Amino acid sequence: MPEVSGLSQAPTHVAIIMDGNGRWANARGLHRTQGHAAGEPALFDVVHGALEMGIEWLTVYTFSTENWSRDEYEVSFLMEFNVDLLERRRDELNELGVRVIFMGDLDDPRIPPVLLDRIRDAEELTADNTKMSMVFAFNYGGRREIVDAVRSIVEDGVDSDAVDEGLIRQHLYIPDMPDPELVIRTSGEQRTSNYLLWEAAYSEYVVTEVLWPDFDRYELARCVEEYQARERRFGGAVDASLGDSSG
Repeated sequence: MPEVSGLSQAPTHVAIIMDGNGRWANARGLHRTQGHAAGEPALFDVVHGALEMGIEWLTVYTFSTENWSRDEYEVSFLMEFNVDLLERRRDELNELGVRVIFMGDLDDPRIPPVLLDRIRDAEELTADNTKMSMVFAFNYGGRREIVDAVRSIVEDGVDSDAVDEGLIRQHLYIPDMPDPELVIRTSGEQRTSNYLLWEAAYSEYVVTEVLWPDFDRYELARCVEEYQARERRFGGAVDASLGDSSG
């Protein structure tokens, strides 16, 4: 079992697709929503592990723009669950020195007002924290983010000759967020699922068969070790510094 602390050159930014809650529940004869609930302890164990490793940014995929098409009961549960989670865990994250940021379309009228209030409360409470930035990709889609960035540029009246990668980055949801060096997907699936399409262009992907409720800080450390053993390339030479996410 890999050590959580003391890993050399931990990536600055790790992004996770938390997959497998439904399968975990089905295998135990439970409702899918119970799988989502079981994923909460895994998430916070990972938060503690990331802090021990010195990871500065942790982004988790909590609800995609496509998830609205799920069963109405499951969607309603997820909305209420996020309210409850923020109410119960906000102070813990603050005490850990974690800055909470939500990334996605928060203007969507389908999002309950009480959830928006809890999101704003958590972001305001933790705004000055510097130990780690934790990004919740909520009502998020990578294609939607790029479309929104292009729309914003058009609305600003920018000449087409002035549009480059730097300008598009400035109009992404979180312009100062570094690209993830490592993207982890649990449950063995090998899809990007419309996640961080711009930011993860040169990320290393590690897929683990572990279902999300069974994921923990030690599996996180194993994934980081697998990442560290790779030679990163950006369309050219090997990157000798695993922490460098520039193109």
